[in-house]
Amino acid sequence: MGEASFSLKKIAIPAFGPTLLFGLANGAILPVIALSARSLGASFAVAGLIVALIGLGSLSANLPAALLTARIGERKALIGASVLTVIALILCIAAPHPVLLALGALMIGVSTSVFYLARQTYLIEAVPFSMRARALSTLGGVSRIGMFAGPFAGAGMMHFMGLSGAYWVGIAAMLVAGGLAFALPDLVVKASTQEDIDLARPRMGHIARDHARVFLTLGTGILLISAMRAARQIVIPLWADHIGLSPAATSVIFGVSSAVDMLVFYPAGRIMDYWGRLWVALPCTLIMGFSLLVMPLTTTLASFVCAAMLMGLGNGFGSGINMTLGADASPNHGRTEFLGIWRLISDVGTSAGPFILSGMTALVSLGSGIALTGMFGFASAAIFWKWLPHARLKAGNRES
Repeated sequence: MGEASFSLKKIAIPAFGPTLLFGLANGAILPVIALSARSLGASFAVAGLIVALIGLGSLSANLPAALLTARIGERKALIGASVLTVIALILCIAAPHPVLLALGALMIGVSTSVFYLARQTYLIEAVPFSMRARALSTLGGVSRIGMFAGPFAGAGMMHFMGLSGAYWVGIAAMLVAGGLAFALPDLVVKASTQEDIDLARPRMGHIARDHARVFLTLGTGILLISAMRAARQIVIPLWADHIGLSPAATSVIFGVSSAVDMLVFYPAGRIMDYWGRLWVALPCTLIMGFSLLVMPLTTTLASFVCAAMLMGLGNGFGSGINMTLGADASPNHGRTEFLGIWRLISDVGTSAGPFILSGMTALVSLGSGIALTGMFGFASAAIFWKWLPHARLKAGNRES
């Protein structure tokens, strides 16, 4: 298919439909897993640990997920992830003890890694290079939309069914996502890469060694972005409590920040495709870094809302930047394995961000922890200024 005749609308349902539904499922269940743990008699600390197992499952599954997806293909991996999520959610509903709930949470994390790796690999192969950033930014954007709508759908169902209602929303969404994946045709590999496909799959160790420079440079920048994004979800409620805002007001402000986040994902993708990746990477990191630095200076509702909205703007502007940079740097042969390592680096940042914030808060103060996290934005901006091309990247001269 020629680039001029290609349209994202032609693949909108198969490419973005499952991701929207997966985001909806996650948005519905994430707010209630800790509540389920508490209802089973878990302490606050154990409930928090069970929620953290989702991230741990995703982190630990990245490399196996890459090997699995490379072996069985994107479509089958997507179906498998959907089935695994449904099983995990049924386990969460039926769990008589926190240990089984913890197992369900871990399984959700594993399926998350498989799901998003399969989606990213599909879009890289299906979309022309000139539209790659728009496709991957849209992928990140529709996931955000699903995550935003999920809690409302879960809350509506919980009104009739209690806590299990949120899980049933997730089950329904994942059954539809799996059905969409089942109906998809297998992705046809481009003729230009068929020679690569015929070669033996490379080992993870070889991929890590051959692309060590990319992982240590751009990968570090992505790690820092991921740490900021994870900390952002904690910073807003904690600082709101610090300045005396009510939980209801905090929820509304967080929702406003998330709404701003969702508004800019497609423009960001167009800028990356037309102007180059750097001109999204820099605003994303600098705006997020600046908003985190000024957050401890806010003492009123108005100033806090402005900082939270600015944080949402920076985060939304970077929608898809992680996946796009990983796709650009990935080789044709061994792409899925490369992306598995790339996701591992990103998930390390996601896991480390809250711990760094908590540690600095315990040692000094909450404001100092937030400010330190903000410095990650300026550090990652410097990395991208040094290592990303300052002009639009062409398909023929990208690193691979």
